[in-house]
Amino acid sequence: MSATRPDDVRGPVTELSRDLGLFDITMVGVAAMIGAGIFVLTGIAAGTAGPALIVAFALNGIVTLLTAMVYAELGSAIPEAGGGYLWVRQGLPGGNAFMAGWMSWFAHAVAGSLYALGFGAYLGEVFAHLGIPTFGMEPHLFTKFVAVVIALIFIYINFKGASETGTAGNIITVGKIAIIGIFILSGLWAILREPTDLQKFVPFAPTGFGGIFGAMGLTVIAYEGYEVIVQTGEEVKDPRRNIPKAVFLALLIVVPIYMLVAFVCIGAVTPDPGMTTWQWLGTHKELGLLRAAEQFMPMGSVLLLIGALFSTMSALNATTYSSTRVSFAMGRDRNLPDFFGAVHPRTRTPYLALTVSGSLIIFMAVAIPHIEQVAAAADIMFLLLFMQVNLAVITIRRKYGDKLAYGYLVPFFPYVPVIAIAAQVVLAVALFKVSPLAWYVTIGWLAAGALIYWGYASRRELEEEVTPVLLEQRMRIDRERFSVLVPVANPRNVETLLSVAKSILETEPGNLLLLHVITVPHQLPMSVGRDFIEEARPIVDHTAQRAEQMGMTPNLLIRVGHRPADAILDTVREANANFVVMGWRGRSRDPHTLIGKNIDRIVKDTDANVVVVRGDVRLPARRILVPIQHPAHGHMMAEFAASLTTHEGGYIELLHVVDNQLSTHQRAERATQLRQTIRELDTTPDEAEPGRRQLRFRIRIVGGDAVEEIVKGSAGFDLVIMGASRQSWLRRQVWGDKTFRVAGSLETPLMLLNLRSGRLKFNVSQFFQFFWDIEEAETD
Repeated sequence: MSATRPDDVRGPVTELSRDLGLFDITMVGVAAMIGAGIFVLTGIAAGTAGPALIVAFALNGIVTLLTAMVYAELGSAIPEAGGGYLWVRQGLPGGNAFMAGWMSWFAHAVAGSLYALGFGAYLGEVFAHLGIPTFGMEPHLFTKFVAVVIALIFIYINFKGASETGTAGNIITVGKIAIIGIFILSGLWAILREPTDLQKFVPFAPTGFGGIFGAMGLTVIAYEGYEVIVQTGEEVKDPRRNIPKAVFLALLIVVPIYMLVAFVCIGAVTPDPGMTTWQWLGTHKELGLLRAAEQFMPMGSVLLLIGALFSTMSALNATTYSSTRVSFAMGRDRNLPDFFGAVHPRTRTPYLALTVSGSLIIFMAVAIPHIEQVAAAADIMFLLLFMQVNLAVITIRRKYGDKLAYGYLVPFFPYVPVIAIAAQVVLAVALFKVSPLAWYVTIGWLAAGALIYWGYASRRELEEEVTPVLLEQRMRIDRERFSVLVPVANPRNVETLLSVAKSILETEPGNLLLLHVITVPHQLPMSVGRDFIEEARPIVDHTAQRAEQMGMTPNLLIRVGHRPADAILDTVREANANFVVMGWRGRSRDPHTLIGKNIDRIVKDTDANVVVVRGDVRLPARRILVPIQHPAHGHMMAEFAASLTTHEGGYIELLHVVDNQLSTHQRAERATQLRQTIRELDTTPDEAEPGRRQLRFRIRIVGGDAVEEIVKGSAGFDLVIMGASRQSWLRRQVWGDKTFRVAGSLETPLMLLNLRSGRLKFNVSQFFQFFWDIEEAETD
């Protein structure tokens, strides 16, 4: 399941020590959840939802539980550092994994900045109560100074190792929960003494569902701590048993505490005249909880200040830990520079990833004057990450379910992750109303991540996964120049493939690249392929010699791979090939492939033009039949066919099969459309420019079954050229079946042409093709 390198270049594996028990990781999760959020956000959320804040906390607990079950399943099956980032990497296609890690890293780091600033603000209040001078600094400056100092302290604690991290976190978390417990008990006692205080809960939801959803969105960050638990995967004793237990124990502790805090804040406080309790809490915003404690809790301000300091420290500790582990995993997988994956030889901690993550925490704390809006952006990023993980658990169980050792399985699968995704979409949308700026920040960070991925990380992924090159000869490929790639495997079709390549290069001069792939079994390392170079030389040398006799200058390449398609795709990307010309022996026996497993994958996974040749094609051909599925495609197909026809006496017939119900007038319109699309290509002897081929195009519109008409109309032709799409699931059902039927019935040589679709359309089709492939694998 982990990303691997070719066996012959595999480097040393970096691993973390396992010394955290169930209590340790449960406290890590509780520490991350009961952090600055409950002290800073309770007043703001109460002003948003009113007394229904209790419901908001409860509903958030349910939404969190749904995704927590997913985290428990994946954390028990794949207990590696990185958590959600690694699961998305295994379960979703393309750049999803990079973006998941990018969002998670930023969200945890910004949350850490918020907690560091919260600690600085509360320490400033302590200094003010005790009359201690702040070294002449203004409160705002003092808060930032303390934030930097406390961040540095926890960077050092995390550097010392997981045991020190767990010990420090456990002490802080237990102390914090004790103070919040006193707060809750004091509030409940105050309510019991004045039963009329229950009237403060009427009206219960003064701002309606919008207020409830807004409060839920604001407090998402207060629940995300369960994700931190799975970040410890590689450092936990017996992870398959302890990680699921820790996730559920942490939620069992936190959700009731949040609901009780909201209950006593609303019920035990006496607001200023003319104000309701929830309005009074909203006006005090981040100090709402502190002001409430001053009314009903013995030594309320002192204890709450101490509790706030404990909370912000424990949350800072947890987010420093988790942001470091995400960047460590991304560095180890080459999505970030390699130094992120370095482990200190003495403490066995990812010290360079910790240094960069800590620097990001400090930078955000110092550089941004008001971090509340960015904290809301962290909420959105957590929601987007959780959506990805909920989708990934579905694909991972379907792809690898029988290969993984699960310690826990999500019940009612896949309904639980689907419902969780829907709920998270609602909360993310609700946050736009609460803070449009948070969405703007999110979009900006995602855009930056996309640029980094496409400009840097994606190239490193290709470097990591590329098939080794065993032999290069005359390799003078200009990636900016037009190029044709011809994979060579069967000596019997070399002549045909080279003829097609020559015809293409006569139209557009450029590079000719001949590739031979040495295939080795999956059980063997790729280095074994070197033993077969001498066996491969005869076919490569013969093909190169024949290409030279035909007037072309070939570039030769021999690669080794477990699958030929991988080597061909790697070569297409490296050489930026415009055309791939391949031979086809006939229809595949595999019901999930159109042509054959290797060719089918190349057609789907490359944005080059792909030509697949079946039969003894002799070029230039005198008579070519080109079935046209839609008049708009006529120009592209006709232009390619024109490069393959003879100079004199040849013609190309464009055959368009329509429904029998189409009227004569409508058929004439189709013929006119086709004629318009090829007008620039068709010439007569009088019109032909010197050196330009004199072509004759015939257009035939017939009604009936497409397959029958193509097969019947192919009689007397030297070649049939059909368009072959990249095969979306819909087109696979419609056009794919026609290709099978035509190929099975034709005696005429056949050529399938797949024209490149453009980068954007190709990337979109790749995304949806990923899920179609999973569905095929599941039904195989």
